[in-house]
Amino acid sequence: MQKICLSVDSLNTAFYTDEGVVHAVNGISFEVNEGETLGIVGESGCGKSVSMLSIMRLLPQPPAKIQAKSIRFFDIELTKLSEEEMQHLRGRQMAMVFQDPMTFLNPVLTIGFQLMEPLKVHLNFTEQQARERAEELLQMVGIPEARLRLKDYPHQFSGGMRQRVMIAMALACNPPLVIADEPTTALDVTIQAQIVELVKRLRHEFRMTLIWITHDLAVVAGLANRVMVMYAGYVMEDAPIEPLYAEPLHPYTAALLRALPKLDQVTGSRLETIPGLPPDLIRLPKGCPYAPRCMFKQEICVQQMPPLEKRDGRRIACWVDIHTGRLK
Repeated sequence: MQKICLSVDSLNTAFYTDEGVVHAVNGISFEVNEGETLGIVGESGCGKSVSMLSIMRLLPQPPAKIQAKSIRFFDIELTKLSEEEMQHLRGRQMAMVFQDPMTFLNPVLTIGFQLMEPLKVHLNFTEQQARERAEELLQMVGIPEARLRLKDYPHQFSGGMRQRVMIAMALACNPPLVIADEPTTALDVTIQAQIVELVKRLRHEFRMTLIWITHDLAVVAGLANRVMVMYAGYVMEDAPIEPLYAEPLHPYTAALLRALPKLDQVTGSRLETIPGLPPDLIRLPKGCPYAPRCMFKQEICVQQMPPLEKRDGRRIACWVDIHTGRLK
C-alpha cells in the first residue's frame, strides 16, 4: 500500500484587506501519495498557488489568516510546528520551484552561493562538499560549464536557465516533496517543453512526490497521475488523468478542456471560451461559484454549494449530471 506523502484537511486561507476579507482558499481537502504527481489546474486567482504557499507557511500573517483541521506531511502535523521547525523542514523535506526566478533569486549573490547555502544549513556540508554538489546539480539540470557558471549572477542567465537553477535549488537536499508553481509560464513554448521533460526525468531519478500548479491542462497531460481542478478557492473535480480528459464530470473541467487548441481543429476556427468572469472573492456567492457561467445551472446551484463527493474513483462538487443536464 502506498504511503500518503501529504494530507490536507479543510484548508482555509483568507486575506484581511481594507476592501474586505478575500476568501482565497475555502475548505479544500486532498491527499497526495508518495511518488505521485498531482496537477492542480484552474484560472488565475482560483487559489492554486495560495493553497500551496499556505501549506509551506510562506504567506505573511497578517494579512493572511491560515486555518486547517490538519496538514500532515508523512507523520508530521505541520499545523503544530513552530516557525523555526518549519524553516528546518522547508528545503530539506519540502521544496518549492517558483514561477518567476528573478523574484526569488537574490540578484547580488552568485548562483553558486545560493545553491551552496541550503546544503551547508540543512546537510552540514563543508565549503568544498557544497561546491562540488552545486556543480553536480547544475550539470544535472543541463547547464553547460557548470563550474564556471557557479561564479555568475542571476542576470547572466537566460529565463530558461534561471528556471533550471531554481529546479536545482529545489532538489539540492533531495526532498521527498517538490511543489512547482507554474514554473514554465514565463517561458517560450520550446523552453517550456524542455523544462517539463527535465522535471519528468528528475522525478524518476529522485523518486520524488511532485505537485505541479498550472492554468494549462495541456501541460499536465503527460506529466501528472491525477488532476485537481480548482475554482474560486474550491475543489471542483479531482480525478486520475485519463478519466478526467476522456470524460470530465464537472461543467468547469469540461469547459477548460473545450478551450484547449486541438490538432484536428479547422484552420481559422475560433477557440472556445468560458463566458463571464470568476466571482469576487470578497463577496462569494451563496451557492456554487461557477453557477453564473455554467450552461447546466439549476435553481439549487445558486442557493447551495454542492459537497465534494466521491464517485467512480474521483471527487466532484456538482449538483448536475452533465450528460443528461438534470439534477443527480
